[in-house]
Amino acid sequence: MTATELFSTLRSLPRADKLKVMQFLITELARDEEPTLQSGATYSLWSPLNSHEAAHKLAQLLESEQST
Repeated sequence: MTATELFSTLRSLPRADKLKVMQFLITELARDEEPTLQSGATYSLWSPLNSHEAAHKLAQLLESEQST
């Protein structure tokens, strides 16, 4: 079925069925957007632990807030 045929069929549906189709499509699109994690896979995760540059920038920000 082509998109044109599908649109024609959707136009003929009652309002309640159109809303069900919308809900289905939104759910499908959301599912496509969700990140999927693989069982047993290893993923890198950034942590500020031992990030001296981040600590320095934070200290500068706090100092500038205190001086204003």
